[in-house]
Amino acid sequence: MLNLTPVIQSPCKLICELDLEQGLCKGCGRYREEIAMWTRYSDAKRAFIMTELDARLAELDLGAKSKEV
Repeated sequence: MLNLTPVIQSPCKLICELDLEQGLCKGCGRYREEIAMWTRYSDAKRAFIMTELDARLAELDLGAKSKEV
């Protein structure tokens, strides 16, 4: 039996808004393709993406703050 429930949970925070310049979700930091393919990725690929999310969100935040100045 095929089980599509990911062992690594989704990082989705239900704040689904894409930054159009960078293509990242402002809530979780994933790219559109990563969101769409999440349940099809291997545990290893999801784990790798999870390690990058904080840095991506910080970069988005820095970019937004620099535009305010």
